[in-house]
Amino acid sequence: MSSSSIVVVGSLAYDSISTPKGAVDKTLGGSANYFSLSASHFAPVKVVGVVGEDYNEEDFDMLKQKSIDVDGVQRVSGGETFHWKGEYKKDMNEAITLATELNVFESFDPQLPENYKNSEYVFLANIDPVLQEKVLEQVQSPRLVCCDTMNFWISSKKEDLKRVLKKVDVLLINEGEATQLTEDSNAIAAAKTITEMGPKAVVIKRGEYGFVLYSENKYFILPAFPIAEVVDPTGAGDTFAGGFIGHLAKVGGQLEFDSLKQACVHGCLMASFTVEGFGVEPQKNLDWTKVEKRLEEYKTTISF
Repeated sequence: MSSSSIVVVGSLAYDSISTPKGAVDKTLGGSANYFSLSASHFAPVKVVGVVGEDYNEEDFDMLKQKSIDVDGVQRVSGGETFHWKGEYKKDMNEAITLATELNVFESFDPQLPENYKNSEYVFLANIDPVLQEKVLEQVQSPRLVCCDTMNFWISSKKEDLKRVLKKVDVLLINEGEATQLTEDSNAIAAAKTITEMGPKAVVIKRGEYGFVLYSENKYFILPAFPIAEVVDPTGAGDTFAGGFIGHLAKVGGQLEFDSLKQACVHGCLMASFTVEGFGVEPQKNLDWTKVEKRLEEYKTTISF
């Protein structure tokens, strides 16, 4: 495994989720948890985030057992951890938010420990673009910076987001957000427009329909790995990002198109496990032999 480390800045949360397959209350979630569990299969991961005093020590221990460094996670006494409540109905590609309790996340001020600042790979998860920019001011000379965003930031802080996009190498974003950001009518047009905003590459995540990669005036498009029984799609995008950046860190990849293609494939595979259960549960017990087996199955699905 490469010694190239990845720093992720995002949310650690408890989610209450309802889908046609069942419901869970306050299961472990949050972008930083989904991402780090996925990326840890490829390279060492360092997490920056904030939790309340209700955050279970067992959940920290689970991350540490996977060699995920949590020294950058602040614990706020007297406060509660970020809590998201959502449901999925017939369209499992679309989450319906029922409640968002930011709690300690509302005043999150990301501070990177000294030994995080020289990380070669940086993932700015779906947080306020002002905070994303603050993180970029703390990292020293990263080889690759990737970021995510969401409809809320696109509508409320578009200019701040555009400033961040000038400083990142890859934007990972879902299809609805891509068309909202660019005002283009589809993912193909939006991908090209986004690279004109600054990123050298863009990956548009399309749920069960896979992804669109655009870089160097070239497209690479594949479907998702076929999963007959999707239990909970929450966190699939962050898990995809973990596989994507993790693969690049493992192979020392820069932004060559072939490296990006392979990274997308690994992102797709990691996300396919996440949707098979609630929260981060499928990622907790995932081992590399299962990933390799699924890669071989995926190759037979997409080859012709």
